[in-house]
Amino acid sequence: MDIEKYIVDKKNIIDKTLDKYLPKSSLKPQVIHRAMRYSVFPGGKRIRPIFTIAGFEACGGKGDSAMPVACGIELIHSYTLIHDDLPCMDNDDFRRGKQACHKKFGEDIALLAGDGLLTLAFQVIAESGNIDIIKEISKAIGTCGVIGGQVADIMAQSSRFKVQRKHIEYINLNKTAVLFEVAAKSGGIIKDASKKEINALGNFGRNIGVTFQLLDDLKDKDGYVNLYGEKRTKEKAEKLASAAKNHLKIFGKKANRLLELANLICA
Repeated sequence: MDIEKYIVDKKNIIDKTLDKYLPKSSLKPQVIHRAMRYSVFPGGKRIRPIFTIAGFEACGGKGDSAMPVACGIELIHSYTLIHDDLPCMDNDDFRRGKQACHKKFGEDIALLAGDGLLTLAFQVIAESGNIDIIKEISKAIGTCGVIGGQVADIMAQSSRFKVQRKHIEYINLNKTAVLFEVAAKSGGIIKDASKKEINALGNFGRNIGVTFQLLDDLKDKDGYVNLYGEKRTKEKAEKLASAAKNHLKIFGKKANRLLELANLICA
């Protein structure tokens, strides 16, 4: 099975599972549930939850025991996108070719829809029965992780401090890469993998997450590109991608899906 078919197959399974977890649009209060579903579906390629599944498989995992955590990761990602788009944040009117949640349902409902997805995520993740997963994900998306990255991004945009290399790298690491890191790492934790394997998955996810952001900066001519130019940004992305792949060597062929995902991101 090639990587594109693998992604499509896993996305279909994830979407069906997410549909079961999300409250029906007809359930009171209907508007919040419509907003939550609107923001989750149709969604992108579901790369982050697929990282969780592929990480689980790299550690020898089989079956669907990683699915609650994978879906929880996607619910968290969807919540961050809703909040990122709000006028008080990045102020984007569109997301994935359609109106952002706050443009469709209003800022108040969008804010609560994000809160609802985050809360549901932990309900879903708790089904794994693994407290270590909950600890890792809570840390990754808290004020020393994703929220911290968003705060730094807001500060940079409002010129409350001079944007320097350390600030850009902090934003890239925490706003973007940390979620990739914990997604991959969670697959190993669910499989009860060794500390060495879990760390390797985390290092892979973090490096490929920063690579993802740098490539996005190159596309948008923003962020790191503004400070260092396209050539240096491209070189850094290539170096990080190579480092990410090196972390997978301890898994041998079992990490082929993660390697193919990395190659797809870097293509």
